[in-house]
Amino acid sequence: MGISDHVIAEGENILMFIPQRQPMVMVEKLHKAEGGQTISSLYLHENNIFCKDGFFEEPGLIENIAQTAAVGVGFEYRNQSKEVPIGYIGAVQKLNIYKLPEINKTIFTEVNVEHQVFNTTLINGKITCDNQVIADCTMKIFLDEKK
Repeated sequence: MGISDHVIAEGENILMFIPQRQPMVMVEKLHKAEGGQTISSLYLHENNIFCKDGFFEEPGLIENIAQTAAVGVGFEYRNQSKEVPIGYIGAVQKLNIYKLPEINKTIFTEVNVEHQVFNTTLINGKITCDNQVIADCTMKIFLDEKK
């Protein structure tokens, strides 16, 4: 059984782990959220707001990485019976986009936490499509934890 076969949450159930709502939801399935690693997937429908001329565009790739980080944090917080925090992208660095994925494909996104200090987290994100890395970056994310 591969990672794509293991699903923790999907569809409407994923909304309990992220603050975003349609049409801004850029994660469809949560496959893994443990040990500082989160893996999600997203099927690229042609009506996705970041799809244009048959491709999923750059802003969608960045948002997908950020939301993959968010769904992992949200899953962890829910497991601790805490309210899901809102995260803000503080910086995107070392962004490489090797290829834009076509619509009607599924992308898999892996996020690994590199450092975490107080409410600031540095992550590495990688997106694959058809087993090829199509984008990667590092991202600094700030969490707004409601008291």
